[in-house]
Amino acid sequence: MNSYVLLATAILAEIFGSSMLKVSNGFKKLFPSAGVLIGMGVAFYCLSLALKTIPLGTAYAIWSGAGTALTALLGVVLYKETFSSKKFLGLVLIIGGVVIMKLTGNSH
Repeated sequence: MNSYVLLATAILAEIFGSSMLKVSNGFKKLFPSAGVLIGMGVAFYCLSLALKTIPLGTAYAIWSGAGTALTALLGVVLYKETFSSKKFLGLVLIIGGVVIMKLTGNSH
């Protein structure tokens, strides 16, 4: 499987796991808590497979940056969290950093 497909799967699984944290009520609700464990397990498994060919710094920057930005946007959309100009700037900086890391990383 393509390493970037695995990385994208890792990002989506991490976003799922993170969103389940919000509704797990401190791991007091069974199904959302299981969602956290499954989502994070799949995320780390797929990330570890992607690291076979993608450099660590590049993969981690993409995974954590995209996961952070998309999870923040999910919080705004699903959980009605506020979206301020500071949050917007932070997301732009995260995305910019990920792009720079990808452009300066090894081309694999």
